[in-house]
Amino acid sequence: MVIRQHFDPGSSTYSYLLFDPASREGVLIDPVLEQYTRDAALIRELGIRLLATLDTHCHADHVTGAWRMKETFDSAVGLAAAYGAENVDLPLVHGMRVVFGDDALEVRATPGHTAGCLSFVSADRRSVFTGDALLVRAAGRTDFQQGSASQLFHSIHRELFSLPADCVVYPGHDYEGRTSSTIGEERRFNARLGGEATERDFVGYMENLGLAHPKLLDVAVPANMRCGRGAQLPAPPAPAWGPVVETYAGIPEIAPEWLHHHRNEVEVVDVRSRAEFDGELGHLQGAKLLPLDDLRMRMDELGGAKPIVLVCQSGKRSAMAATILRKAGLARVANLAGGMMAWRKLGLPS
Repeated sequence: MVIRQHFDPGSSTYSYLLFDPASREGVLIDPVLEQYTRDAALIRELGIRLLATLDTHCHADHVTGAWRMKETFDSAVGLAAAYGAENVDLPLVHGMRVVFGDDALEVRATPGHTAGCLSFVSADRRSVFTGDALLVRAAGRTDFQQGSASQLFHSIHRELFSLPADCVVYPGHDYEGRTSSTIGEERRFNARLGGEATERDFVGYMENLGLAHPKLLDVAVPANMRCGRGAQLPAPPAPAWGPVVETYAGIPEIAPEWLHHHRNEVEVVDVRSRAEFDGELGHLQGAKLLPLDDLRMRMDELGGAKPIVLVCQSGKRSAMAATILRKAGLARVANLAGGMMAWRKLGLPS
């Protein structure tokens, strides 16, 4: 099983893309709506067939991206059945297995942070995704959404601390930049319930945290009880001028085939040298030559009436050019995916 960990700085949430390298089937744990573009780009680039999104609980600090992923990839939406939430395809209960390729996750109920919290254990028991139940040297707060410190203490001891000592803990949040731990470490060193801590110790600790309620509580919880359906993606809307795809690297790209059929609707800017422009690969008819080294000083030569497509040999220098123009405030910009090399391989005219 391949594990890719992602971070949302706004809510300090970790999301996890898991996939079987042979079948390319995968699942996404705790997707954040604001990070939809990033996560979708990686799923596309790696050729993952996303079978499901799995939320560890009904979040109070961010809106889930589950519904948006369902719209894009036809992935099932998984959430604890205990919530009775709308738009759930996989009502998850303790003991279920979520299978993807030759891999699987075991669902374990770990309530206490909220009444419906779940953890997901890999089939080989070498990894566990604990959501907000067990954190690195901490545990999720228990003062809202039917939380219970006593219940969380028993959930962690029964369902998580019973795992092998070398089982890697992947938490749902961390506010100090810590990415993972192990069950053995948390049994010994967790500041809230490790070592010889008793239930009374843990409850006393948790009841005196004195934390303010999450700022998005009144927005996030109702949205997440619909699995994110109807929530507005905060990112800018998709460009209306063409099928621009944001890559995992954050580069706006457009396919050569689209450009071939819509050549007159855009301004093509070639950022190679004059020798390359006139060289073996040729250039697109009507393309404007504006070498990358000169781009910042000659931006006033760009028309601006049409969207701009940047071109180079392989798409790397033109990706930098697209970034430069975006930072300069030009929104209707895209890089030609694969550059002139991809253009020629497709047999398109130059």
